[in-house]
Amino acid sequence: MLQTNYPLQAHQIADFQRNGHIYLSGLMPKEALSTYRDAIVEWADDFRKKQKPMEERDTYGKAFLQMMNLWEEDAKIKEFVLAKRFGQIAADLLGVQQVRLYHDQALFKEAGGGHTPWHQDQYYWPLSNPKTVTMWMPLVDITEEMGMLTFASGTQGVKLPPMPISDESEATIASFVHDQGFPIVAQKTMAAGDATFHMGWTLHAAPGNHSETMREVMTIIFMDADIEVCEPQNENQEADRKRWLASKPAGSRADSWLNPIIN
Repeated sequence: MLQTNYPLQAHQIADFQRNGHIYLSGLMPKEALSTYRDAIVEWADDFRKKQKPMEERDTYGKAFLQMMNLWEEDAKIKEFVLAKRFGQIAADLLGVQQVRLYHDQALFKEAGGGHTPWHQDQYYWPLSNPKTVTMWMPLVDITEEMGMLTFASGTQGVKLPPMPISDESEATIASFVHDQGFPIVAQKTMAAGDATFHMGWTLHAAPGNHSETMREVMTIIFMDADIEVCEPQNENQEADRKRWLASKPAGSRADSWLNPIIN
């Protein structure tokens, strides 16, 4: 399954390029996903035990449990993250020949967990062009009350003051999106194995989890195989350069051992 193609139609690629995001159903059947979910959940359960109580966390900490680059830690998760099926979709959507891994992250929003503020992912990434895309895949069936990923369509080219995920980004971007009248798009439900893909600069957010069930999501960030490392513009980008790009210098291709070609 993970080595087979998921053919995209021309209109789907056009929609993605226009809107900055797309929903794709049935990338993986639940039965095929289950063994990978088990490996990811095992990591999440251990990680959760080490966290502060919800009431002692800041806005970012309440939004989700964030576990990154699990592919380095577990062979089964590595098989999932480096799946050619996902990489081919990313390359087709971006209109490039090949993509590399930037990093993966599991985002588990606990029951009662807070909202994920509006933000742009690529604020964090010291990369030379906007040819980046994130796959967001639920590991369980989810509904909108669990904190569905929400997009402002057509915002992938928007230039805003650089802001990390924070109360400030929530207030500033929510007001901007409202004033500019960008369409707000979110699925009502997603089945385990469905996925959304969104560009690195597309504005997005998620409500809090108002259910009694953990929202289990695995994400994979892909980038154009020819993308270069740029000079970090903030301390977050410098931290990313060291961790996810193995300290590759600005001006070099982002092709460290941490960034294998996937498709």
